[in-house]
Amino acid sequence: MSTLPVARPAHWLLGGAPGDPALVHGDRVVTYAELLDLVTAERDRLGPRHLVTLEARPTIEFVVAYLAALADGHPVLLLGEGGLERHAHLVAEYRPGTSTGLHPDLALLLSTSGSTGSPKLVRLSRANVEANARSIADYLDLHSKDVAITALPLHYCYGLSVLHSHLLVGATVVLTDLSVADACFWDLAERTSVTGLAGVPHTFALLDAVGFGRRVLPRLPSLRYLTQAGGRMAPDRVREYAALLHERGVDLFVMYGQTEATARIAYLPPELAPDHPDAIGVAVPGGTLRVVPVPDAPPGTGELVYAGPNVMMGYAESLADLARGAELSELRTGDLARVTDAGLVEVLGRLDRQAKVLGHRVDLDRVEALLADAGDVVRLVARPERLWAFVPGVRARSRVRDRIAAVTGLRGSALRVVVLDTLPVTASGKPDDAALRGHVEREESLGGPVATTPLTAEEVRDLYAVVLGRPEATVADSFVGLGGDSLSYVEVSTRLGERLGTLPSSWPTRSATDLARVAVPAPADPARRRRGVPVDVSVVLRAVAITLVVVTHADLLQLQGGAHLLLAVAGYNLARFQLAVTDRRERVLGLLRSARTVALPAVLFVGLLAAVGHEYRWSTAVLLNGVLGGDRWDEQWQFWFLETLVWSYLGLAALLAVPLLARAHRAAPFRSALLLLAVTLAVRYAWTGVEATSTERYTLGMVAWCIALGACAAYARSRWQRLLVAAIAVAATVGFFGDPRRETLIVAGVLLLLAGRPVRLPGWAASALGVLAAASLWIYLTHWQVYPPLEDGGHQVWAILASLAVGVAASHAWSAASRRLRPGQGRSWSRDCPGGPRATARPRRSGVGSGGGR
Repeated sequence: MSTLPVARPAHWLLGGAPGDPALVHGDRVVTYAELLDLVTAERDRLGPRHLVTLEARPTIEFVVAYLAALADGHPVLLLGEGGLERHAHLVAEYRPGTSTGLHPDLALLLSTSGSTGSPKLVRLSRANVEANARSIADYLDLHSKDVAITALPLHYCYGLSVLHSHLLVGATVVLTDLSVADACFWDLAERTSVTGLAGVPHTFALLDAVGFGRRVLPRLPSLRYLTQAGGRMAPDRVREYAALLHERGVDLFVMYGQTEATARIAYLPPELAPDHPDAIGVAVPGGTLRVVPVPDAPPGTGELVYAGPNVMMGYAESLADLARGAELSELRTGDLARVTDAGLVEVLGRLDRQAKVLGHRVDLDRVEALLADAGDVVRLVARPERLWAFVPGVRARSRVRDRIAAVTGLRGSALRVVVLDTLPVTASGKPDDAALRGHVEREESLGGPVATTPLTAEEVRDLYAVVLGRPEATVADSFVGLGGDSLSYVEVSTRLGERLGTLPSSWPTRSATDLARVAVPAPADPARRRRGVPVDVSVVLRAVAITLVVVTHADLLQLQGGAHLLLAVAGYNLARFQLAVTDRRERVLGLLRSARTVALPAVLFVGLLAAVGHEYRWSTAVLLNGVLGGDRWDEQWQFWFLETLVWSYLGLAALLAVPLLARAHRAAPFRSALLLLAVTLAVRYAWTGVEATSTERYTLGMVAWCIALGACAAYARSRWQRLLVAAIAVAATVGFFGDPRRETLIVAGVLLLLAGRPVRLPGWAASALGVLAAASLWIYLTHWQVYPPLEDGGHQVWAILASLAVGVAASHAWSAASRRLRPGQGRSWSRDCPGGPRATARPRRSGVGSGGGR
């Protein structure tokens, strides 16, 4: 007699109709019927009930394994990708595979924001998970037509709750590991008609970088809501996004939660966000909130306490704790809160030393105890954006930094180690945390010293994304590959120099991942820090040269040669950036973009002056005075430097568009640059001989050798190459101007480029030079209109300062306008992405068209 298989009920988290799409991953669409079949097969493989450990990934395979474990009551210890290795202490303590001593209600084990490195976990039941998923679906009004996308990690309870709540109502979840800073993320969101997006405050910073309101929202007519949790967002930002989204008929839900409540505790109804941006709102459906008075709390405030079916069973700190049942009827959040006159809850801060740093909970006492057990005395002060660690003695700094990073998971600028002679204590001998907090506040008010912990690839990627206007940047991209040029180099190199101390010479061509791997943090020794910040020599020379141009024109001192030195610096950076791109097409496009970067502001600015009655001619406005102008110096020659740059970029683009020449350059860049230098010098000597006349020294044919010389300096690697370039620099420059001081200035600058060593400067000086270097184009453009009236009045110093200030202000204004108006730069928004342009088109439906503490 045959035995019929026992029918299993449908999964309690899968609420969709059989033919509706449940998961989308790449070009694969899995319906609810197919997902149930996959889960059933996985359930058969799992066997008897036991503790299952999973690394959460945005893949169909993970979701199937996770749902299968939940279906048959296997408690799941959920870790992030790579968590089995990174959190070996949890594996050792809880012994995955254990089948005895597991409470029948236990369904899920989550880290409390994944921060402390302790064995402490949150025990959640199936009832907790289901209740919270239903309450989220209720206040977000989720239904089967909704489509979510994994913008947050799935091991994070906030990200996991997105999966739970959408599957529960039969909606679709698009699985991807793409960042919202990646153009392909938005291509995918558009193709799959995403209706909701979840984010933490950092997500919204990246949304700003991609031009969310201008570039993304118009492409997503399906979008109906955004949710924000994972840390407090500034009230002004809440108002800004609420207004932006409201214009498009999209809701913003500001939320508050803790892992101990499965995910969500409170939410702010979207219509209240403009008037109550400070509030976390009201309790989620099925829950209640109250404020309990506590000693020493301000009147009307107290500890926020939550009660509801999503409150955890309790904590686990050892394997034995997994046998315990539900122990809590309410959750004391540890947050100081008040109820506003409008009946909304507002969180004011933490009551204890369970701090939040960038959304990660850090048990300060626990971390200090762990380090004390290892022999290191340390006191911690937590701020929303950084964890400060104070240690006595320089020798402990590196060791403490590494241990805290390993325990908390905080790295990069999120962790700052400060060395003190001794740790302060109060009169009673207790640690004086108030003194340490005061120290932090003073350092933050002064801008604070740079973090000394290892640089992360994500930090580098985000820096590139914002500075270069390339929100699609990934950790596999390099500064050069993203189209970085000499202007953006100033800001990026200065920031990285402050972060690292010394930059590898090849950093512009290294991927963010490679740079983070080889980077050496800046020294924390205060004595070494006082020696200053290393600044790239090309940045220093740009700032000094443009200042000398203004000083000379304002007639304070006669130190001519700054503009010609700027040409050499331009050639130096040209070789390092635009010409370093391996792809021929991208290399040519990079040169054209560089020409546009100079030409567009110059043509608009000079053209505007000409239009309002200034005596500039149209040939000057379109940068053709060198060809069409007269032979005597007049104001039409004032922009010769910009003409030379633009036409040099265009000429190189034309040369390198020829495949044969492009291959020759890639095969032997130094020899190619040397050949170009020889040709440009030959043109110069054939035209004018050794010394140029008053206007000849400002024409493209006469000064192109300066750019070629700078390129040779960049390509010179061996000793003999540097000596050769140095010799040519002297031979080519001496006699050209008939002014030894001017010629010495240019030769000295080229020799500094050849040395290539960063210049160590005080922090304030490094910042000032960085600003001047970044604004050099606009300083040159505008100073002709600024200094003459002041110089004529005998105020040369004020003329110089005003010229620099106006140029810097104009540069900032232009940059801000460019960011707002910038079309998709570099990689287009429709570039090839995983899955192809139509591979993940939304299929038809049958029947119907984290820790996350705020």
